[in-house]
Amino acid sequence: MIRLIVFFLIIALVAAIFGFGGIAEGTADIAKIIFYIFIVLLVISVVSRLFRR
Repeated sequence: MIRLIVFFLIIALVAAIFGFGGIAEGTADIAKIIFYIFIVLLVISVVSRLFRR
């Protein structure tokens, strides 16, 4: 999942450099959404590990 975030951020940076503002904004938003999903899944995983022990 981290690879997806990095992939979309790289696309956003390249698009911003070449002046494609709409594409850069869209891919940055997608990267943010994936990042938040990753954080939520990480917290769920940590909490479930704490309750298993």
